[in-house]
Amino acid sequence: MGTIQSSVVGAGLFFLFIFLSGIWLSRSGKPLNGIVLTVHKLISLAAVVFLAITIYQVNQAANLSVMSLIAGVITGLFFLGAIITGGLLSTGKPVSAAILAAHQAAPFLTVLSTAATLYLLR
Repeated sequence: MGTIQSSVVGAGLFFLFIFLSGIWLSRSGKPLNGIVLTVHKLISLAAVVFLAITIYQVNQAANLSVMSLIAGVITGLFFLGAIITGGLLSTGKPVSAAILAAHQAAPFLTVLSTAATLYLLR
């Protein structure tokens, strides 16, 4: 299996675990379960690191195109948005419905953006 194929499988597994732990976390009720929250955050962080390493390795092998670079930056921004909104939700303080909606949408946008980035890296 090639590098990009391995990256697609790895990213898919990370997102599967992020979604499953996020669902588990949302169903655990308030206050949030600290262990589940930590697992969810660590999996998300590992996914960001995995994608950054993949982009770096592809760039070392062959310079990234402008579109690949833009897609990588957009993906990073979606990840950042998901992390920020998730952090706001995990404080235990009341948050607006807009923040909750943004955190529910951000993972799907991140998955789509990641898929586009990996496609452009091939």
